[in-house]
Amino acid sequence: MDGGCRGPRARRPGDSAAADGGAPPAWASVIGAAPARPCGWPPARWRAVVKVVIPGGTGQVGTILDRALTARGHDVVVLTRAPRGDRQVYWDGTTPGDWVREIDGSDVVINLAGRSVSCRYTAENLEAMMNSRVESARVVGDAIAAAARPPRVWLQMSTATIYAHRFDAANDERDGLLGGDEHDVPGYWAYSVRIARNWEAAQERAVTPHTRKVALRSAMVMSPDRGGVFDVLSWLVRLGLGGPVAGGRQYVSWIHDHDFVRVVQFLIEREDLAGAVNVAAPEPLPQREFIRHLRTAWRMPVGLPATSGMAEIGAFALRSDTELLLKSRRVVPGRLAEAGFTFDHPRWRAAAADLTSRRRRGGR
Repeated sequence: MDGGCRGPRARRPGDSAAADGGAPPAWASVIGAAPARPCGWPPARWRAVVKVVIPGGTGQVGTILDRALTARGHDVVVLTRAPRGDRQVYWDGTTPGDWVREIDGSDVVINLAGRSVSCRYTAENLEAMMNSRVESARVVGDAIAAAARPPRVWLQMSTATIYAHRFDAANDERDGLLGGDEHDVPGYWAYSVRIARNWEAAQERAVTPHTRKVALRSAMVMSPDRGGVFDVLSWLVRLGLGGPVAGGRQYVSWIHDHDFVRVVQFLIEREDLAGAVNVAAPEPLPQREFIRHLRTAWRMPVGLPATSGMAEIGAFALRSDTELLLKSRRVVPGRLAEAGFTFDHPRWRAAAADLTSRRRRGGR
């Protein structure tokens, strides 16, 4: 992937001459002092307000980022098939249109587009997942390549599902095992890995010499918002169904929503980081421990265990798939740790307590 070094950008509307004297970039006010920039790109030329374009930004993760970045005063534009309001612009995720003007002159693109994985993994749905992810990454790359003033960084959503189903060791970016060749797992699990690989490859193929590219290999983002994965798991726990699934040995990787936002901000600032980055809390844990801590947070003393067959019935009823429950995703943030990022919520027990408390107070 491209390294992202480039020369100075022409001053934009809103820049001041005083800004050329060494004022910190706008993102520094969000995450603290900016790190050294080996590319030599002058931070003083940034506007006070950073423009962020989020294709596919109306889902759970997009809502979290939109809310957080807008609250900090940044100019956020969401690309969506069903726009509502001035800050949302229509796109179909496949073809160029008026939306490309939003990317030209923007500072950051965060592409989250793709069909939801919360569905039955039928052949039709898996194909839709593949096409929506690959095509959206392709068309975003084309728009960036054609831009007169391309963004300085393109964060592309990916997934921790790209790694192998394993129990013996954790997967980091350097030594982790990519999936697809595991034995004794359903054959369609390999297709999920193919989706992830093709998703990242679409970004890699884009010719964007002036835009740094990062693939976010994200674990499940835990937020108290309605409809998200934490909401569904909490509902099951409160019904008394929060027990070990198929023995509960499989690892769960996750990240607290506040840390997800902080990771995104960190990666925007760190111009020395490109390529795949694991976006997950540093302490994944077996499902039986994960669900036990969630029961504790909800003050639910017991949870009915489930066999894999029972999990299949439950997943069918929820119009979801058992891969989300049974695959062991033991993923750790190696590159973030090496770069000095520290998590506010590294352990699930405390994170679950925080999320539960926020949910009781209204969800944010």
